[in-house]
Amino acid sequence: MSDEARLDDNPDWTEADFARAKGPDTLSTEELAAFPRTRVRSVQKAPTKRPISLRVDADILDSYRATGPGWQVRMNDALRKAMPRN
Repeated sequence: MSDEARLDDNPDWTEADFARAKGPDTLSTEELAAFPRTRVRSVQKAPTKRPISLRVDADILDSYRATGPGWQVRMNDALRKAMPRN
């Protein structure tokens, strides 16, 4: 599928679209069941990790992502094992 076809299939919302939109409170029980709630992570009381921007080789990233959910934790563990000891 071309990029243009993909954009036509999902156009930007107009002001009229936003004005016509309805919230989840207007949905039936059956409709709401089709959209199960996902677990929302709460704010850490004392954050132990910091977000960073890190450039890694594509094959390394692909390899970790291929291991499935939790790949970031596994990458963090590998970095910890390789961390210089003072």
